[in-house]
Amino acid sequence: MFDCLQVARFFIRRAYEDGQEEQMTNMKVQKLLYYAQSLHLALFDEPLFEDEIQAWRYGPVCPPAYRFYSQFEAEQLPMPDEHSFAQIADDCKELLEEVWDYFGQHHAYYLSGMTHVEFPWKKARKGLPSTARSTEPILLEDMKLLGYQKLEQIEQDNPAYKAAISHLLDQAFKQSADEPEYVQGEEIDGWLTSLLS
Repeated sequence: MFDCLQVARFFIRRAYEDGQEEQMTNMKVQKLLYYAQSLHLALFDEPLFEDEIQAWRYGPVCPPAYRFYSQFEAEQLPMPDEHSFAQIADDCKELLEEVWDYFGQHHAYYLSGMTHVEFPWKKARKGLPSTARSTEPILLEDMKLLGYQKLEQIEQDNPAYKAAISHLLDQAFKQSADEPEYVQGEEIDGWLTSLLS
């Protein structure tokens, strides 16, 4: 398990590598941490980091990471020092790269807007107006369910997805030259008897 700041530094470094450092603000880091936690829960059935994520006014926030970067407010976050990077395992690095590729290209306000229409943030706020303050935690179970939804969405948004599904459907419905042999009733009875004995 990682510290939320290790994950935040990964995303900040990726922003600099991709020339998007001017968009890397505290708000954007918070949303990337949220989606990384959700996807990690869905894939590995355990949190990526132990820090709580809360349902704040502008969307999900990991308080320790927010406080660490709060001095920058809405300004660009600086590139972390090289010595501040911890080793990230390959499976986690692959996941964080996926999060960056899919969510990192969006502006912080776009990501914030996405979180406002998704059920984990809304559920944690328990009907509060969107402008009301809240520090209610977003449940890990809810983030995990969101992670499943996002994994499916990421898969479907992949350009190869439609072609692969079309190919599979074509193969499934293609008539073979030989007509299939139909199973006889006595064969089914024999098969069921063998299962029950």
